[in-house]
Parts: sequence; C-alpha cells; structure tokens
Amino acid sequence: MRLRNPLFAPADSERKIQKALASAADAVILDLEDSVAVSAKEAARLAAVSAITGHRHRSGERPGLIVRINPYGTPWHLADLAEVVAAGPDAILLPKCNGPEDLRRLDHHLEALETAAGRAVGGIGVWALATESALALQNLHYRGVTPRLRALLFGAEDLSADFGIAPRRPDGRWTAPIAAARAALLTAAAAAGVPAIDTPFPDTRAPDVLLAETAAAVSDGFSGKQCIHPDQIDPVAALFTPSPDRVAWARAVRNLFAGNPQNGVLTLDGRMLDGPHLKLAERILSAASADGDAADGTA
Repeated sequence: MRLRNPLFAPADSERKIQKALASAADAVILDLEDSVAVSAKEAARLAAVSAITGHRHRSGERPGLIVRINPYGTPWHLADLAEVVAAGPDAILLPKCNGPEDLRRLDHHLEALETAAGRAVGGIGVWALATESALALQNLHYRGVTPRLRALLFGAEDLSADFGIAPRRPDGRWTAPIAAARAALLTAAAAAGVPAIDTPFPDTRAPDVLLAETAAAVSDGFSGKQCIHPDQIDPVAALFTPSPDRVAWARAVRNLFAGNPQNGVLTLDGRMLDGPHLKLAERILSAASADGDAADGTA
C-alpha cells in the first residue's frame, strides 16, 4: 500500500465516508477521534464497522482502510478496538502515542482480539501518531517494538497546542519546537524502517501553500502527507510520485546491480554507485507504483 495521501473521513458522516472511499486516495482513515463529538462516538464506531465490512466486499482496486481509534485512557478506546478489529481493517491508527510502551500495549490487545475474532494474528497493521505531545518526543525509539508498525505520523497541531504556540510562523515556516519535532519524527521513522507521513495542511483555501509545504515534505524525506479534504488528494499524490526521469534512473540502478551481484561498486553514466544508491533506487520505485514494477509503463 502506498501512503502518499491518506485521507481522513469523520466516521459519523456516511456521506464523507463514501466520498472518501470513492476517491483516489491511497488510504482512507476513518476517524473516531478528533472529528467526532462525544455524543456521536458510539454511532461513529458502528458506522466505521459497517464501512469496513462493505469495503472488504468491493470489487476492483480499493484504497487501504485505516481506523483512527480514540486514545488509550479514554472511555471509548477498548470498545473501539474490540469492535473495529472484529471487522478487519488494514490498520489501526493510534493517536496520542507517547512511546514504545503504548505500541506494545496495542500489539497485545490486537493479538488477543484477532484471536478472539478468528483472524490471523498480526494481520492488522499499526500507524502511530507519535509527536502529539512534548511527552511523546522524549521517547521515539520504535525500532523492533512490533512488526505491525507500518508508519509513523507527524502531528503538528496537537503538539503546538501542547507548547501553547502556533505551529507555523506568518511566513509559513515551522516554529522552532515544531521543526525540531518534525526532524525527530523523520529520524525515528528511518531508524524503525517505516515511512514517515507528514502532518495535514489545515487551510483548504490555500492550495499554493499546500503545494509548497508538500514539496518541502518530499524534499525532507517524508513518504506522504495526511489529507483532510478531497481537493488535497491529487496535488499531494502528484508531488509524492517520482518523475519519469527519476523512475528511469532508479530502474537502471536496480537492473545494473541485479546484473552484477558480485560487485559492490558500479558505474552508471560515469557516476559511481554503491549500496546506498541501490537503497535509494528501491525507495523511488516503491513510491512510483504499488508494486514497483509498472512505474514506467513497461510491466
């Protein structure tokens, strides 16, 4: 599953769920947390379960289906898990993740609930919103915590509220604590060997600023950017999809190494290549297409 433009949809809105599922988003995040009022939590959970069940039986290409549950310690957390896991989403998005112990706890709960539901243990992945508080920044060591981990997500809005500041300066640059947290999240994701997904851009009336912020995320090494409106899907996907020239280079590098397995250093167009270049090429091909093989239309 590519993660260029995961789109949030409040689970208490059937119209928005269906619009999201019909969109070109790589994944849809059914939200039970921030976008759902307390009075609608139970109804939203039932709607999410219904959407997962119906989604599983759809024919053709489908976006990945993720559920953002309510955080640990809230009255809805365990009920969210119990009912959602039984339905079988692709992954659970854990908000307010304050460190590896939160992921270990979630992994144990998922194992028990998958077993109770007769599902394969480990089949449901985990995404973690890992920078929503100052406390969370104290421990971002997620490598090896659980094989379920699929991505670490950057959350600027909750974090800035915890610091009591705006996330962005008037010129659009990140304020200092948010910029530091963003860099730390990228480092944590690379160390854990999973994609990093950038924070949503909240102003749907400023498409040019969205493009600039997304381009910066691409340059900095994010694999995708969370989206909160369908209009953000296509421009975000376009920026996170490598250009044909970039894909052609990556394919040439991969083919060169495949044809010379005994050589650690090779030359392409006069430039020396070694292991890190192959790793970069594989990442480009993965970003270019879901299977990494049809990226240039020749598969």
